[in-house]
Amino acid sequence: MIQIDEKNSVVIKDGIQYDIGSSEAFKIISEMWIRSGWDAKYVYSFAWMGRPIIQLPEDMVRTQEVIYTIQPDVIIETGVAHGGSLIYYASLCKAMEKGKIVGIDIEIRPHNRKAIEEHLMFPYISLIEGSSIDEKIVIEANNHISAGDVVMVLLDSNHTYDHVLAELRAYSRMVTIGSYIVATDGIMENVVGAPRTNPDWITNNPKKALEQFIKENDSFIIEEPAFPFNEGEITERVTYWPSAFIKRIK
Repeated sequence: MIQIDEKNSVVIKDGIQYDIGSSEAFKIISEMWIRSGWDAKYVYSFAWMGRPIIQLPEDMVRTQEVIYTIQPDVIIETGVAHGGSLIYYASLCKAMEKGKIVGIDIEIRPHNRKAIEEHLMFPYISLIEGSSIDEKIVIEANNHISAGDVVMVLLDSNHTYDHVLAELRAYSRMVTIGSYIVATDGIMENVVGAPRTNPDWITNNPKKALEQFIKENDSFIIEEPAFPFNEGEITERVTYWPSAFIKRIK
């Protein structure tokens, strides 16, 4: 049971009161907000430079922090959809005057391809159509990497356990030491029973896949990137991507 007592500025959970400005209250409210936003399709209301992005804004800003810190030469993203995240990452490359984006999707719909190819950020983007776990597609993606490149990978295509685990095994080899492979949308296990979910999401999700990957590959660890700036009380992301950042350490 959760109650918000606005008059007394407290959040009550399981009979325990927390000051509304405490980190504990913020976490409780954020978890409620995340679930409410899922049901209300909140993430379906954002675009970046004209293209739908379908991501939680905080996830994109936190990813920007990591990209600026790492300064990758190549960012590979599986899952293209409307192309908004590709455009977002490409705009960061333009601002940093460094980097390029490789977007992979099993189907890039003609109207989305046209919009991406006509976008002013397209010079920073290469598109590959095909299954992200097809060996030929993996090789094609790898061909965009040159010796000495710093590489980061984001997985945002088919979010089933088997597919994400196969992606982790295939693309982790491309990730540079000190960089990350990011398995998005681990929120799936936390919203089972909500609209647009399936009962098997409790185990059939990216978070479970990355946990298995870590068990079988000691070159990677789950590591939350540090906030580059923080004068507040909050130290955890409000996210659709729990435990998503997997860092290569050797």
